Amino acid sequence: MDKNYHFIAVGGIGMSGLAKYLLESGCKVSGSDICDSKYITKLIDMGADIHIGHREENLPPDSIVVVSSAIKENNPELVKAKREGMVILHRSDLLEQLSHVKGKFIGFSGTHGKTTTSGLAAYVLEKAGLHPSYVVGGIVPEQATNAHHEAEDFFVAELDESDGTIVKYSPDILVINNLEADHLDYYKEGLNSLVATFNSYLKKLKNTIVVANADDAGVNSLEFINSVATFGLNNNADFMAKNIKFYDTHSAFDVYHNGEFMYSVKLSVPGVHNIYNALSVITALTAAEVDVKSLIPYFEEFSGMGRRLQKVCEINGVTVYDDYAHHPTEIKAALSALRTANPDKNIVAVFQPHRYTRLKAFWKEFKQSFPSASRIVVTDVYAASEDVIDGINSSEFVKGFDNAENYPGTIADVAKKLLPTLKPGDIVVGLGAGTITNLGKELLNASGEIAWR
Repeated sequence: MDKNYHFIAVGGIGMSGLAKYLLESGCKVSGSDICDSKYITKLIDMGADIHIGHREENLPPDSIVVVSSAIKENNPELVKAKREGMVILHRSDLLEQLSHVKGKFIGFSGTHGKTTTSGLAAYVLEKAGLHPSYVVGGIVPEQATNAHHEAEDFFVAELDESDGTIVKYSPDILVINNLEADHLDYYKEGLNSLVATFNSYLKKLKNTIVVANADDAGVNSLEFINSVATFGLNNNADFMAKNIKFYDTHSAFDVYHNGEFMYSVKLSVPGVHNIYNALSVITALTAAEVDVKSLIPYFEEFSGMGRRLQKVCEINGVTVYDDYAHHPTEIKAALSALRTANPDKNIVAVFQPHRYTRLKAFWKEFKQSFPSASRIVVTDVYAASEDVIDGINSSEFVKGFDNAENYPGTIADVAKKLLPTLKPGDIVVGLGAGTITNLGKELLNASGEIAWR
């Protein structure tokens, strides 16, 4: 490949992954974003020409312009691209083009877990020397990247359903981890709209093997017409986890295929949801005709994706985690996993609501997401360019809790207020898809300024 690509808003985890993949495949890449980020720094180190700020002059001639659904029509670079008749690709169209490989295309989808499952699949294939190409929504441990171009015996990708573009892909193996109402700005009728989109998608697929979670109500409401391999813990699935055990630092279970014991698996990532994630990958790779038994040791080595219960620092005996959870089910799962591994610890959940529309739509569900937390701190809402909704805010949200309070201001402000209230042995976890990811860094910064109690 020797084309030139220009990414508008290249600094996010998804767009930067596509840009990295193109750079490794020999393309020229340029781009822009409103602010710098660690992902932009990596792209520049790889040879990309990145500009901070969106301006017409950023756009090189003869480029293929890549955009996401978040790019507004009045973006000056998009305006120029349209005016000059340049080729414009949605990021999903680019990913679809990249997925046309000689090997197996394995796509991971679902409301929750698609980043971890796609990253885990890429990780174990890479560790086994099977040289996968991949584009996923998080940083794969050890590889320290969210994308990699290889010999293309396998192409592993996270398939985003948030804007309906999932229907564009034709994987050899499609994994559906679970389906639950989310992205209600697009799916106006909630789960019904999401299921309708997936049913339409399934009808379009020709020779795809579908890997489905047999325990998930949303997945079970689909109309399957493809070859299906199921996984689960409770219902009668093709691949099942049995004899599950949880320990302080890991979990273990046995895999049964059609009632026959196959092998035992250990995981270094906590929680029942990660057992589902591992089963999902085992089922998908078996469908891809991989010798999964030879990959089992690498499941234990997998330390988790970036921003998925990622331990970011320790400060005077306080352990700080960062988690991308921004949906009620994800928050409950993350906190449950921490509580299972730390039954007697004081767990402080620092929740940054992501989007006013999501907080409004799932107000009741969010309220019920914190039973495993000892204490709840709620920051200001991360608006993600949305307008404020009257009555939907963090100060209102904490009402009715006896263990929650609102800390307004920046994440640095939150850290400075939170730090003196912590004691050695506490566990702090930042939850959300916005600037809450900086909580660990800001707590470290504050630790040099504030006296501990």
